[in-house]
Amino acid sequence: MIIAPSVLTADLADLGSACKEAVDAGLDWLHLDVMDGNFVPNLTFGPPVIAKLRQALGDGPVFDAHLMIENAEESFQQYIDAGCNHISVHVEAVRHLHRCVTAIRAAGASAGVVLNPGTAVDAALEVLPEIDLVLVMSVNPGFGGQSFISTVENKVRTLAKAISEQVANGGREVQIQIDGGVKAHNIAMLHEWGARNCVVGSGLFNQTSSVAENLAVIHQALE
Repeated sequence: MIIAPSVLTADLADLGSACKEAVDAGLDWLHLDVMDGNFVPNLTFGPPVIAKLRQALGDGPVFDAHLMIENAEESFQQYIDAGCNHISVHVEAVRHLHRCVTAIRAAGASAGVVLNPGTAVDAALEVLPEIDLVLVMSVNPGFGGQSFISTVENKVRTLAKAISEQVANGGREVQIQIDGGVKAHNIAMLHEWGARNCVVGSGLFNQTSSVAENLAVIHQALE
């Protein structure tokens, strides 16, 4: 299981140090929630901040950009140029999904498709041979701290079955990533469903324990 810390829940006043703490704890993915205030009702950061993080952290960590923005087709290159290795876009936010994900891959990044809780799984299945990851939102996007929506189970299991069949027929391996309300108490369940990549926010970044301590609890829950 890849654990991708959501940096949006870290101390944004000292984001570089918080991300370094995560990397030093052994986490080699960083999940970057990019929001534009239009597609979702919140506003976060963009390429300039990401570029500074890349400069501070070097080439080591995977920068996993979750673009909750309306113009992903026109702007994804800015995020790649800023240092992002992976770009995920929302089905509802792009006009030509197949064209967008193939363009992202052609530009040198891996590509993902994001399914909101109310988005049908068929949207991802249509482009499954062309992508590297499906991000299943287990909360509605836009704000942290929401409760986990357990009805995404059928969506995850459907994806896991389709990916297994694709690989058996010589096709691409595709990761299933889950984001929203992931904690130590439910992460083993998500692994059993078929998830192999989980975004964790307050379960890693909080005021009570260090990232390393919280990560140890998560690893113990997965054993």
